[in-house]
Amino acid sequence: MPQKIKTIIFCEPKTEKLHIYSKFQLPRIGSTLLATILRDLGYITKAYYLKKSDFLALNLKPDLLCLSTITTTAPLAYQIAQDFRKRGITTVIGGPHVTALPEEALDYCDFVIRGEGEIPLPALVQALNENKPLKDVPGLSWKDGEIIQHNALPPPIEDLDSLPFPDYNLLDTGGVEMNGISLKPTIAFQTSRGCPFDCKFCSVTAMFGRKYRYRSVENVIDEMKQYDPKKNIIFFYDDNFSANKSRTKKLLREIISHKKEFGGVFSWSTQVRVDIAKDPELLDLMKEAGCVTLYIGFESINPDALKEMKKHQSVEDIKWAIKEINKRNIMIHGMFVLGFDSDTKETIKATVKFAIKQKIGTAQFLILTPLPGTEFYYEMKNSNRWIDSYWQEFDTHHVKFVPKNFTLWDLQQMQIWAHGRFYRYRYVFNKLFHGKITEFLVGIYANHLNRRWQVWEKKYLNGLQHISAVKKYNPHHLIAG
Repeated sequence: MPQKIKTIIFCEPKTEKLHIYSKFQLPRIGSTLLATILRDLGYITKAYYLKKSDFLALNLKPDLLCLSTITTTAPLAYQIAQDFRKRGITTVIGGPHVTALPEEALDYCDFVIRGEGEIPLPALVQALNENKPLKDVPGLSWKDGEIIQHNALPPPIEDLDSLPFPDYNLLDTGGVEMNGISLKPTIAFQTSRGCPFDCKFCSVTAMFGRKYRYRSVENVIDEMKQYDPKKNIIFFYDDNFSANKSRTKKLLREIISHKKEFGGVFSWSTQVRVDIAKDPELLDLMKEAGCVTLYIGFESINPDALKEMKKHQSVEDIKWAIKEINKRNIMIHGMFVLGFDSDTKETIKATVKFAIKQKIGTAQFLILTPLPGTEFYYEMKNSNRWIDSYWQEFDTHHVKFVPKNFTLWDLQQMQIWAHGRFYRYRYVFNKLFHGKITEFLVGIYANHLNRRWQVWEKKYLNGLQHISAVKKYNPHHLIAG
């Protein structure tokens, strides 16, 4: 009889690649939330957000190891799982990457949980402890001898209020405060799941679906009461914080009305679409409620690229959003994607020029990446445009498909140029002279990182230059999807 599961360890491995967020890493909420749920069910739990080497050095011996991974950290999760399996410890992996590629993950672990894990994981632990059939665990993939079994996914959790607040006392980050550029620790919140849009390169809907679900305003406020605005800032992890504008307004009004109870105003940031600018009342409430930064996927100022990616926004929408948000002195972090079939060197240059002219606070210029589970992934896999499955490089900083109007090398160089141009010292120091300290500090960091990255990735760049001569776009070789 196998030993019953009592102690459960959760781990989200940190990426070991250098990228724009290297200094500002935040763990995702999933591992801490699941650790809280299983702790409340009577198990001994702990969550870790560490580099692979630091985690393995702890020499932990739980009854069950649960790993959470995105595409860039999948190889690290696989290596950790193999290490624990050699010691006879049962391993489970979850997250968007293995939700799309469970068969791959099962070469390294005992079980894969696809989709949301809050219902399947407790069911799996109970099944293992009580010797119940695994076929009854929703969202589970496992090997039955040589046969891989995939159980049906559970329906998305409708009542998000039924989930406990993540207990960050269970999270070990190796003594590193999750504070990014702020002097205050950042607390990650999630008030909603899912996104009603269908951008072809985004993996959100593959994991959480297109139905937008959200916690009640009262539930969010109760969680915020646990923290002190003098000691903490908040990052709302929602993929589209304002997808339901009336609900968002209600939440913002409640945050404002609770200032005295909170002991001040929380500084916070989140992700939104440009459509928020069509509602000036919403922007005013965001500012009054403490919003300091908005992360916005502008993606492109090339109308053909916006149509190609199914973004459902126009260049005029982008301009209006920047104008209205800047008017309220909320910092904009703009995200642009390079490499669509309608992109050229000229459109990329125009995009960078636009970002500078429109006075966007900070920006990322990301290479279009075929993340598993996305429409773009299947499009590239079903043609001769796929390069390799070296998942650690699927971080939007490396070229992983054959672009139409660029060589691999040229697209990579355009991304490096874009960051170098946007964060050139003259532009960065101009922000300091205008009192925009955060934008200045991020600019100095990004300028340094862009140069450092090219040294760090010298081997990759040399290899890319070599295969650029071999892998080129050829419409006559494409396979119908």
